[in-house]
Amino acid sequence: MLIDGHLERLRDYVDDDYVEHNPRLGDGVSALRLALETSGDGPRQIDYHRIHRVLAEGNFVLCISEGHLQGTHSAFYDLFRIADGKVVEHWDTTEKIAPRREWKNANGKF
Repeated sequence: MLIDGHLERLRDYVDDDYVEHNPRLGDGVSALRLALETSGDGPRQIDYHRIHRVLAEGNFVLCISEGHLQGTHSAFYDLFRIADGKVVEHWDTTEKIAPRREWKNANGKF
């Protein structure tokens, strides 16, 4: 859904009372949709391209992904809390990915 931009499916996976812990984003499905939508004719503000890892335990799921945040190549670390089959809470951190020519090593298989 996030990679392909199928935002019409948000309510299938995200609870109406969704709580967002990122101070730059608001609570609720509508605020999440707004953050993920394409703005005007430009690219999406938060644009997921690839999921590298998904780790889950109990009702928490950590997704490690890659994409672009406001046009900058970035790594996304999203922690979701799940209840009744839907995302009810979200924490995240994002880090800029340096251009490959600036990498000091190959960093594994990525």
